[in-house]
Amino acid sequence: WDDETDLVEMEKYIRGITYDGLLWGACKAVPFAFGLKKLQMTCVIEDTKIESMDEIIEKDILKLDEDDEVQSDFVQSVDVLSFNKVG
Repeated sequence: WDDETDLVEMEKYIRGITYDGLLWGACKAVPFAFGLKKLQMTCVIEDTKIESMDEIIEKDILKLDEDDEVQSDFVQSVDVLSFNKVG
């Protein structure tokens, strides 16, 4: 989780998370502090098919363990900037 993290590989990792009712959209690298960049991605979930985006973030993106410690090799944290559900 530093300035050498491969954001292209991170995007591939995130897009590899698939569920019926989850659609990944645009992605871009955004500078945020001390020369570091973060990925900003959009997604749409269908309300009737995806119960909670939080569950996907915790289980599939961050890979939290039983102590709520992040186990992902790529992602340290997730910020939800806006949220849209269709259903």
